[in-house]
Amino acid sequence: MNDTRAPIVLGIDDLRPLPRATRIARTSREGVRLLEEHREVYVDELWLDHDLGGEDDIMPVVTLLEEAAFHGRPFRIGTVHVHSANPIGAQTVVRSLERWGYPVRRSTA
Repeated sequence: MNDTRAPIVLGIDDLRPLPRATRIARTSREGVRLLEEHREVYVDELWLDHDLGGEDDIMPVVTLLEEAAFHGRPFRIGTVHVHSANPIGAQTVVRSLERWGYPVRRSTA
């Protein structure tokens, strides 16, 4: 039997349309909820923007991913793409996720 499931591409970004994404969250709260909804499935790509408008940023989502890995149940993600106009914030996210074994790339959206 051939696996023909459509790729799951999730995006958490306040502004970009992310045309390849199958679902997009616009705030960190929505992003946490989106990841929790996909807890038991393989996510092919996860696109993360560091700054999510106003005082909101991606760190609550990063914390969720880190805690899952800490407890021995990391999210199953093919590649985490970190894109941001904030290079220091993006590098913080990349380092945090790499430390917990997630496959991370700095990307442009």
